[in-house]
Formats: sequence, structure tokens, C-alpha cells
Amino acid sequence: MDVYGIIGNPVEHSLSPPLHQAAFDERGIDAKFVTFEADEDRIEEAFRGAEALGIDGLTVTLPFKHDAYDFVDPEESVERVGAVNTIDFTDDGPVGYNTDMTGTLRAFEHHDVGLDGADAVVVGAGGAARALAFGFEEAGADVSIVNRTESKAHDLAAEVPGASGHGLDALTDLMAGADVVANATSVGLESDESVAPADAWHDDCVAFDAVYKPLETRFLSDAAAAGAQTIDGAWMLLFQGVDAFEIWTGVDAPVDVMNEALRSHL
Repeated sequence: MDVYGIIGNPVEHSLSPPLHQAAFDERGIDAKFVTFEADEDRIEEAFRGAEALGIDGLTVTLPFKHDAYDFVDPEESVERVGAVNTIDFTDDGPVGYNTDMTGTLRAFEHHDVGLDGADAVVVGAGGAARALAFGFEEAGADVSIVNRTESKAHDLAAEVPGASGHGLDALTDLMAGADVVANATSVGLESDESVAPADAWHDDCVAFDAVYKPLETRFLSDAAAAGAQTIDGAWMLLFQGVDAFEIWTGVDAPVDVMNEALRSHL
């Protein structure tokens, strides 16, 4: 039996086990997906131990995505983001990927949203925002980064080719000309609030929210009320897992089965 898992702290509420187990079962792969809650002060030992024990692959969640980068041979696009959320233990050693970025792009593709030439606004400057900003830029979008602490937006924008950084007070004006607005903050996580002004939405726009609890955040409901297309955060979570599954197994993921398993646990 192959063994895969998620490593983080905490991980007890992770949705990765049912998501991946459903995929293994559907494809007839003899594998088990488990959780590993690692001591934050011993994460390098944890990664080495997983390799020594013959674990086949790991997804990496907070707070270990940057630690994982130092442990693996990073896949080329990961070098830009500087964080790893998927490890494939190959015969040549551990290889690191960032499916936060590639999974989000697949979520947009799934919804028939083109990003080449789009004006994309990313709200936030943390890990999720980095993945979105680099992903949007790689897909051909012009990226504007907005953050409550403006200096952090400028710092991230300086790393993303062609991107611009702004304070939160610029968001309304940027939304007026935006094709895509993405919330990469925790605002709206299990709360009825939005980082974006409700009256700034328009119907020629796509709203994406990385938050998936609740599935319909205030950010998305305000956008939908204005006629905008919406993509909830579970799609990002789904396609992160889809990409990881395909990296590990080389088998096309059963997307519909994984989506059903994921949403049944939300």
C-alpha cells in the first residue's frame, strides 16, 4: 500500500483526507491518505522522517510551506513563489511543487475564465496572495496587488513582473476597471464581512474568494448581486488536490468524484 498525507500544525480539520481518499478509491489505487501534525521546532526532522519511512507524497499546509521549500528540489515555477505545498518523494529525492498557484489557474480554466490580457486585482499580500499574483502574471494578466499595509503590497509587487502595489484605499478605483478581483485575505472567514465595497462591483467582472467557509462569502454574494461571475474557494482547494494527485500518481484525477467528496464535508 502506498501512503500519502498532509503535514501541518494543526491538521485535525483538514479536508485533504476525504478528498484524496475518494480519488484513490475511484481510480483503484491501493493507497491511504493520513494526517501528520508536526512539531514546529522539529519540522526538518519530520520531513526527513517521512522520506526515511517511504512516504510517497505529502501536501504541506501552514505553517510549513516555506520550510518545505528548503527541503526539496523545487520545480521551476515554485522558485518564483518561494513556497511548497506538495512534495513528491521520487527515486532522485523530494521534489517540491506549488499547487496553490497551478490549482487556482485550473479553477479559472474550469469556469471558462481567460486570464491572458486580463486586469486582475489581488487583495492581500500573504502566502495565498503570492500564489495568485504569480499565477495570474504567468497566465498573462496585468496584476494589481492591494493590501491594508501598503508597504507589503509594494514588496510583493516588486517580485511579480509588471505588477503594481496599492493601499486598500485604491481598491474601489481598481475594481472599476478590473476583469478579475480575488480575495486572498482571511476577511469573511466564518464571518459576514467583505474586504471589497459592495457598490464597487460590476457585471463585467469575475470574483474569486480563497475563503471557503462559508462557501458563499459576503465578498461573493455582493459580487453576484451586481451580476459578476463568482468562483468560490472550494474550487481552489479542489484543484490543488487534483494537481497533487496527478503529480503523485501520473493518473488523471477523478475531478467530479473529488469535488463531491470535498463539498460533502463543507
